[in-house]
Amino acid sequence: MPIATVNPATGEKVATYDALDGPGVERKLAAAAAAFERFRLLPLYERARLLHSAADLLDHDRPEIARVMTVEMGKPVTQARAEAAKCAKAMRWYAERGDALLSDEIPDPADVEDSGGVTARVVFRPLGVVLAVMPWNFPLWQVVRFAAPALMAGNVGLLKHASNVPQTALYLEDLFRRAGYPEGCFQTLLIGSGAVEGVLRDPRVAAATLTGSEPAGRAVAAVAGDEIKKTVLELGGSDPFVVMPSSDVERAARVAVTARTQNNGQSCIAAKRFIVHEDVYDEFADRFTQGMRALRVGDPLDEDTEVGPLATERGRTDLEELVDEAVESGATVMCGGRRPADLPHGWYYEPTVLADVTEAMRIHHEEAFGPVATLYRVADLDEAVALANDTPFGLSSNVWTLEEAEITRFTRDLAAGGVFFNGMTASHPAFPFGGVKRSGHGRELSAHGMHEFCNITTVWQGA
Repeated sequence: MPIATVNPATGEKVATYDALDGPGVERKLAAAAAAFERFRLLPLYERARLLHSAADLLDHDRPEIARVMTVEMGKPVTQARAEAAKCAKAMRWYAERGDALLSDEIPDPADVEDSGGVTARVVFRPLGVVLAVMPWNFPLWQVVRFAAPALMAGNVGLLKHASNVPQTALYLEDLFRRAGYPEGCFQTLLIGSGAVEGVLRDPRVAAATLTGSEPAGRAVAAVAGDEIKKTVLELGGSDPFVVMPSSDVERAARVAVTARTQNNGQSCIAAKRFIVHEDVYDEFADRFTQGMRALRVGDPLDEDTEVGPLATERGRTDLEELVDEAVESGATVMCGGRRPADLPHGWYYEPTVLADVTEAMRIHHEEAFGPVATLYRVADLDEAVALANDTPFGLSSNVWTLEEAEITRFTRDLAAGGVFFNGMTASHPAFPFGGVKRSGHGRELSAHGMHEFCNITTVWQGA
C-alpha cells in the first residue's frame, strides 16, 4: 500500500512512496544489526562529534525541513522552525553531556567491602537495535528526543514513522547519513502499521519505543511483552490546567490559550481540561474565551497564522464527534464548535471552548486532539485535585497558584508525570518526560531517558 503525503491545508496529495517489501525490510534489519556491532565500540567523543554534526546540518536545513513538516501535517511554519531548532539544541545537549551521563557509577566503598569485593562499578552499555514507532504531530522532535540519547549511548535506530509524514521520515535518515554516521546506524522503514509486529519480533531488534495512541501502545506492548523486550511508551494525555484564586488570572488565561492550541491543539501534553476555582472562574473564562476567539486560523505557511488545519480528515471528524456529542448532552459552546466558513478546503476546525461539561460526556473521559478546551468550575482545592485526577491519563499537568501549601498538595497528589506551576508544560532535554496510568510507562529525555535503552551492568571484582 502506498505511503503518501497529503497536504491537510488543501486535501491534495503531494507525494507518494512505495512501502518497503519483505526483502527491503530484511536488508534494513541486517544493516542495523551489523552497524550496532561496530557502532557500540565507537568512543564517546566520536559519537558526540557525530551528534554535533547532525545538529549543525539541521540548523542549516531549518527553513526547508520546516516547510516540509508544515505541508505534511499542517503545523504553523513558525512553530515548525522552532521545532527544528529545539531538535538541534537537544542533539547538542546530549553530545556535550553524554560522557557524564554514561560515566560509571561507583558504589560506596563500605558497601563494596561488605559484599566481599575489592572493587565494583555500574556501567551503561547499549542494548542494540531500537525500533522507534513515532507519530506525526511533532515529526522531528518525537524522533530526535529518542534518537539523540539512544545514539549517544551506542544504540542504533530503526524508525517507523507515521505514514502521513514520509518526507520528514526520509529526511531524518538522510540527516544522520550526511552527518557521518556509519551505514545502518539510523534507518527509516517506510512500512504500514501491519508490518510493525514482524519487525519487533525479529531477534535482531532489542527494544522499542512508541509515542502515539493508546491502542497503538497496547499493540506494541503486547508484542514486546510476548518477546520479553524492553519498551518505553508515551501515549495520550488529557492534561489538567488548574487555576486557583492566588494566581495571576490574566497571565494564566493568556498562557492557557497557547497551552491549548500549540501545534493546532494536537499535542499529548497540551492542556485540555481547564479547572478553575469559582472565585476566579468568571474572569478566567471570559479572558480565555476571548483569547481563543481572537486566534488567527488559516494557511499554516502564512507567517501570521496561529492555528492551522488538523493533520488528517479522520482526526477532524473524531474531534467534531466529541464536540457534537457534548453539545447534544448539554455542554455550552463559549466559542467555536464548527468548521470555519471561510476555509472550505482542508481540515480546519475553529478554536473551541466548552463549558458545563459533565462526566456523562465522552469528552470528559477521552482526549480531544485538536483546538478544543473544556472548562470546569470547582469550589476548593480538594475538588480541583479530584477532578484533575478524574481521567484515565496521567501525562502532565499545569497548576496556577502562589500558595506554598497548595504547591505542596498538588505536587503530592496529582497523578501525572509532570507538574508545572505557573507556566505551560514543556519538554526539555534536562528533564525526564513521560506519564503514568494510560499515558504510558518509562521516561524519555535526561539521564533517565538515556538509561532506558542501556544495559545497566554491575561489574564486581573480588580479591
